[in-house]
Amino acid sequence: MSETVFCPDDFVFGLDIGTRNVVGTVGYMKNGRFQAAAIVSKEHDTRAMLDGQIHDIGKVGDTIRIVKHQLETMTGKKLKEVCIAAAGRVLRTVMVHEDVEFEGEVRVDAENVYSLELISVEKAHKELKQKNEKYKFYCVGYTPVRYFLNDYAINNLEGHKAEKIGIDLLATFLPEEVVDGLYAAVDYAGLTVANLTLEPIAAMNVAIPEQYRLLNIGLVDVGAGTSDICLTKDGSIVAYGMIPSAGDELTEIIAKEYLVDFASAEKIKLAAGKKKPITYKDIMGITHKLAPHDVQMLIDGQLTKLADDVADKICELNGDKPVSAVFVVGGGGKFPGFTDKIADRLKISRERVAVRGEEVLTSIDFVTPDDVKKDALLVTPIGICINYYNQKNNFIFATVNGERVKLYDNNHLSIVDAVMQSGMPNDSIFPRRGSELVFTVNGKSRLVRGTTGEAAVILLNGRESSMNARIAHNDQIEIHESTAGEAGHITIGELDEFKSTVNFIVNDKLIVCPKFAYVGDELKGSDYSIQPGDDITMENYYTVKQLFDFMDISTDDKDIFVNNEHASDDTIVYENFNVKYSEYGPDDYVPSQSEINDAVRSGYHANGIPYSQAADVKNGADDAAEDEENKPQTTITVMVNDTPVELNGKSSYTFVDIFDFYPFDLKTAGGTELITMVNGEKVTFTTPIETGDKIELYWR
Repeated sequence: MSETVFCPDDFVFGLDIGTRNVVGTVGYMKNGRFQAAAIVSKEHDTRAMLDGQIHDIGKVGDTIRIVKHQLETMTGKKLKEVCIAAAGRVLRTVMVHEDVEFEGEVRVDAENVYSLELISVEKAHKELKQKNEKYKFYCVGYTPVRYFLNDYAINNLEGHKAEKIGIDLLATFLPEEVVDGLYAAVDYAGLTVANLTLEPIAAMNVAIPEQYRLLNIGLVDVGAGTSDICLTKDGSIVAYGMIPSAGDELTEIIAKEYLVDFASAEKIKLAAGKKKPITYKDIMGITHKLAPHDVQMLIDGQLTKLADDVADKICELNGDKPVSAVFVVGGGGKFPGFTDKIADRLKISRERVAVRGEEVLTSIDFVTPDDVKKDALLVTPIGICINYYNQKNNFIFATVNGERVKLYDNNHLSIVDAVMQSGMPNDSIFPRRGSELVFTVNGKSRLVRGTTGEAAVILLNGRESSMNARIAHNDQIEIHESTAGEAGHITIGELDEFKSTVNFIVNDKLIVCPKFAYVGDELKGSDYSIQPGDDITMENYYTVKQLFDFMDISTDDKDIFVNNEHASDDTIVYENFNVKYSEYGPDDYVPSQSEINDAVRSGYHANGIPYSQAADVKNGADDAAEDEENKPQTTITVMVNDTPVELNGKSSYTFVDIFDFYPFDLKTAGGTELITMVNGEKVTFTTPIETGDKIELYWR
């Protein structure tokens, strides 16, 4: 290992973190062939991994660190980023179809294809979540099975013109705990992940070239803890799967039977594939000799079960039917009789199930200075490296609220891209309105929007940021969800229809009345809070009884006519109808100033006379003055709003008389309160006034 191998700056570093070994590979592409510059394999000192899942992050990290250091020595390169592959006990695959339509015809580019794939992966993830799995899954790889151009199948979309593109995509998921363990171990060794793929995908890249994928072929990678399975058909990878059993089960049987430690049992298992007698020492220090056949017979039952499980999984993934051929890679698949047992279970010719070893590595150039044994053990680690180039896309990883997401690096990624990829709903990010209030008024639908809530609080690597902030590899993003505003709210008194009035002519006087508001069959006041679904009716009529009650006049002992027709208490009186009755009741009521101010806010007097008809109040005063028409008349001069005004024709005067001599518009309210003051003090319309008085009259 004293010789340093040439390695260009665009090299790739791949790690196969297996249950038994960690295999590191450094290499590069040259003229379409992968150049394996350096390869290092190191066994775990302890059983730090079981069934493809890391149990002791520190010990696995230590093994990775040793492999990394040796490769750095061999290549003279500082290794910072690494490509890895995942496997595990609870692998799930989801096949989805997705289409994207454009506005008009466009030239499909790489970004369009990636977006289509990304949407499809999100769809697959949602489908998986809907199955109420107990695990939180992370997408560790996906394979486009076929593309569609305007609904026609096609191998490559890029460069074509299309109005619609589609994809059949196979997405593969593992529990987040499996992925997190891999990342944690890599981080422990001082590395960051440049690319993550699935072990069957990595193995397939080497073991089954694309020209073979037209056939219905199964690839089985038998490791120490798991057996990974991949199927091809019609030119594409169509299924992935795994079983949580592999070579370790055989080793454990040997260890228990011959009373040896796990490492010694592993050596016995490997030696059983050869013809030479096996010599070993048990834990008591006693030396024994075994015939390979004895070991083979000992584990035959477990080997048969493993082969049956593999064959059954292949049939399950292939639509309950066998494949045409099976390739076996990985150290666990080399045991004598294993391939025959798979063939027998599948009921296919034994010649169609074979171990793929050195022959699958013919497209790989080994430029490492050390002699490297070319066998099936190198298929996956080299495939991990090749997968990095095959993806043709650069990816970065970020973490959103603890969930790792994989993003296509288009050189302008922002927080919003990561958040969308994480699947976080938009209403968790952007300010949300409170619920809408929907109701009807006189049969027409009405909507009152809720208020807007607070936007989400966004932290990028612990610092407050914005959705448009740029992100980099391994950035930590934390989103404190947005809030919803208050629900829509309105009272009946706030409705424009309620603020409007209905007018009647009663004994030649204009009476302005508010409209009645009904919710269903119930009469509601102005302070009633409208509820969702309320059906509100604003009546534009009064009954005679309602009208007279409003005027504070009794209908008893009165002869009442509506539009010159005799009427009863229940007679309907519509707007502008003419009402007459034989005698007045107590309609000579003159409101106080406080009553005037309160009534102004609602648009009418307490006695039903609006301010627009304030002259009617004056008429009441004039009626009282008729009794004094024989008294001597006098003329007085007062100051109204700093303007001298002369009043004449009466022996005495009250405030209301001003309106006969001073131009003031009472018909149109200029504010919410009518101010009436004499010499700086508030007065009513009936307050006496004298010459020289200073009068203030205005709307406020």
